[in-house]
Amino acid sequence: MSESKPPLDEISARTIGHYEAQAEAFWHGTHDHDVSQNIEALLEHIQAPPPYEILDLGCGPGRDLKTFVARGHNAIGLDGAPRFVEMASEFSGCEVWLQDFLALDLPASRFDGIFANAVLFHVPSDALPQVLDELHSSLKQDGVLFTSNPRGQNQEGWNGERYGAYRDLAQWRRYMSAATFAELTYYYRPAGPPRAEQPWLASVWRKI
Repeated sequence: MSESKPPLDEISARTIGHYEAQAEAFWHGTHDHDVSQNIEALLEHIQAPPPYEILDLGCGPGRDLKTFVARGHNAIGLDGAPRFVEMASEFSGCEVWLQDFLALDLPASRFDGIFANAVLFHVPSDALPQVLDELHSSLKQDGVLFTSNPRGQNQEGWNGERYGAYRDLAQWRRYMSAATFAELTYYYRPAGPPRAEQPWLASVWRKI
């Protein structure tokens, strides 16, 4: 993984371009992944009366959007890859927004919950505080943010054509606390194996 620190527009263009080019292959490789543990972690901490208003940040082809709708909630997707936006809208029937994660423009106090599954690790450290502030503002009071990211030793850089930041729990807590989120819970995935075989760090946070 490269140690370079490229401009944010290059990070966006190359990372989004990778997913755009691999959209169909990504769908076939991920459509049957079981993320029910993550979906439950978000929903069980929302205190508003249902149906919930949910933003699926980095919705990809729409797998989880369809699950939220099937559970009776109102879900909106967001992705930076135009092909994913098309696929997600068609598959889920939901409204899906085309936005770059590094240039989010979200409505204020709109959502009861935000589902950021396997997406925020693409945000470089320099841009993460601004992104978290935007997510914080788009949540209703006491709204909930779920995150799941591949963990690491706080290194970041290129992994092929995708930029990634691989943070440990302590660093992730510092970013989230600085953005005025309160920690509700965290866990490692997949459930069951020893910690060394659990590459994903999931966490749930409340807007304060």
